[in-house]
Amino acid sequence: MTTPEVPAGAYLDHAATTPMSRAALEAYVAEAGRPGNASSLHSAGRAARRVVEESRESVAAALGARPSEVIFTAGGTEADNLAIKGIFWGRRRQDPRRTRVLVSAVEHHAVLDPAFWLAGHAGAEIVLLPVDDDGRVDLAALRAELAEHSDEVALVSVMWANNEVGTLQPVRDVVRLAHQHGVPVHTDAVQAVAQVEVDFAASGVDAMTVTGHKLGGPPGVGALLARRDLPIEAVLHGGGQERGVRSGTLDVPAIRSFAVALAETVAARPERAATLAALRDALVAGVRAADPEAVLRGPDPASDDGAAARLPGNAHFTFPGAEGDSLLYLLDSAGVQASTGSACQAGVPQPSHVLLAMGVTELDARGALRFSLGATSTRHDVDRLLAALPQVVERARAAGLVTGGFRAGGAA
Repeated sequence: MTTPEVPAGAYLDHAATTPMSRAALEAYVAEAGRPGNASSLHSAGRAARRVVEESRESVAAALGARPSEVIFTAGGTEADNLAIKGIFWGRRRQDPRRTRVLVSAVEHHAVLDPAFWLAGHAGAEIVLLPVDDDGRVDLAALRAELAEHSDEVALVSVMWANNEVGTLQPVRDVVRLAHQHGVPVHTDAVQAVAQVEVDFAASGVDAMTVTGHKLGGPPGVGALLARRDLPIEAVLHGGGQERGVRSGTLDVPAIRSFAVALAETVAARPERAATLAALRDALVAGVRAADPEAVLRGPDPASDDGAAARLPGNAHFTFPGAEGDSLLYLLDSAGVQASTGSACQAGVPQPSHVLLAMGVTELDARGALRFSLGATSTRHDVDRLLAALPQVVERARAAGLVTGGFRAGGAA
């Protein structure tokens, strides 16, 4: 197992992206120096095709799938779009009544936005499945929706693990309920693969999204795993690559690097998960001691079943009276890199839809920070955060009061 280069300072934003492992980087560089389009018939093209197919086999083996079920994409967002739009169109082509798309209210925008695009442009009806205050999908609501509209549902999409608060979803229960009505299930497993066991076949899902840069691979490459008999329409059209549903010249260096990183990650996952859980628990306890007002969001790892219900490398807090952006910038100046939530929404002055769906008020949601751990994380990173946090929170709250900010229970 090779160790990635450690980012400067305390890097606590692995949920946004991870550093490439040395083996993944070496694989990328080696392939980037070779010519050959994987669709070409000459010797260089055949060599490139061989790399792609060996990588496909490796990805499939790591994720409990058949090689023919692996469709390479340019990352998680494309894979989610292909799943939501492609399955919707495929199912509707078979049965025009299939217009309902059921998604949990805490999905990543790469799932929510294409779903709502379908509502605005393709006649879809979107149903947001509610979640509890830990961010776990309401199975009773799903059961009722399927029972009432079983002939109208095109697909269900529920993420394996939430990217903000780290909650693990009951994916197998979702599959069991949906399959009783012949409805396919997609899951975005982007955050899960590096930290918890993910098995495509055993889970029963019909389609699953993964990406390279969340597990030590390069950005710009990922995959949609999809059963061969799943009706799915192409979103990109062109040369007919990847089962005809994802046209485009294959990025051989990125695909090889992704496969290497994934195999490494899966092999190291049990030991790494235990290490990350211990670091997370120290981080959670330290934040609570440093700021008793801070509220952990998502399942509490200190509870009987909480540790098994969230990602081992995730700790998400709201800090009443402090703006998340202020906390972020103050921590960054102290050499600690974290996040207010999804990097895709960074800089947008609106509360997290995930927290709002969990019942958190807009006021409290504005004070959110996500700390996410990964392969390069150490106790030093946690200690550096805890050393900086008390002064950072104090300054952020003081700034909020001076500029007409907010405190919990007070005016915005």
